Parts: sequence; structure tokens; C-alpha cells
Amino acid sequence: MMYLLVFFAALFVDMIPFIGPPAWTVMAFLQVHFDLNIWWVLLLGVSGSTLGRYIFSLYIPILFGKIIKPKKNEDLKFIGSKLGEKGWKVQLFILLYTLVPLPTTSLFTAAGMARIKPMQIIPPFFIGKFTSDMVMVLAGEYAAENAVSIAEGMLSWKSISGFIVGLLLLCFLLFVDWRCLLEEKKFRMNFRIWR
Repeated sequence: MMYLLVFFAALFVDMIPFIGPPAWTVMAFLQVHFDLNIWWVLLLGVSGSTLGRYIFSLYIPILFGKIIKPKKNEDLKFIGSKLGEKGWKVQLFILLYTLVPLPTTSLFTAAGMARIKPMQIIPPFFIGKFTSDMVMVLAGEYAAENAVSIAEGMLSWKSISGFIVGLLLLCFLLFVDWRCLLEEKKFRMNFRIWR
């Protein structure tokens, strides 16, 4: 029963459209609190996290489609098709991105808005997420014993800088005129993207 809680908790935190708690914190807490087998926690937690990000990448274009101008939506689809042509380079980037402790919300927001095929990003995400979460959950006992200092650390310079970097990447994706850049090789920004 507790293993299902791990799955659904990881699924939930990675479905939300804003920066929330990392799924590994939920997995580590449940693993330590209920003395669960770490490998089952990782397998079910990362599976839930992956499904959550998959669902997130499916609904985020609909959400943003209602608040972004149609021209910008076409621009984002265009960049998605260009990224789709890169194949293994996009997968390598996603794998490397998930290996570092940066929030993946902005990554999946960008991928969803650019309409990158989920099957192109899910496998490298799962591998990278399993690896990085394994390191974090293995350190879960320490995290549970020091919960107060970790909660204070959520507003550390690392978490704030990670949020800022993610926000800048999202702004870069939204405000660059990608069609102009890729077809005409001219860098142009367009801030009039909202309906």
C-alpha cells in the first residue's frame, strides 16, 4: 500500500505546472518514514514521476494555447519540429539535464509547448531521473534526520538560482522568434505573444 503512495505522490508532484517539491524528497521521506525497500521506492517513484511529466507535457500546450497568440504557438511548433530532427542530441541533452539537480518543470514546459514527441524525451528522462533520484534517495536517511535544515535550504541560493535559470530558459523559448532565427539566421525577440 505504501509503495502505491510513493507512485502517486511522485506522479502528483511532477504533474503540477509550477515549481513544486522535487519528487525525490517525497520518495526519500516515504522510504525513511515507512522503512520501505529503496529499490521499489526508486522504481515506483521514478515511474510515477515519469508518468507525471508525460501528462504535464501533454496538457501544457493546451494551457499555454489559451494564453499565447496563435502565431507564437506556430513558432513553438516549428522549433519543436526542428528539435525533433536532432534526435539523439535532444535525448543526450535531456539525459544530462536530469542528471544535475535542476528542476525539470521548465524542461517539460518547453518540450510540451514545442510539441516535442514525448517518446523522444521520456526514455532519457527516466534514465537520468532514476540515476539522480537514486543518489538523492540513498541520502534520504540523512535528509529525514535533518528535515528542518533541508526545509530552510529550499530557499537556498541553489534553489533560487535553479528557478531563475529555468525561468530564463522558458523566457528564451517564448520570446525568441525561432522561425526568423532558424530560417533567416536573424536573431529577433517578440514580446507580444499573449492573447
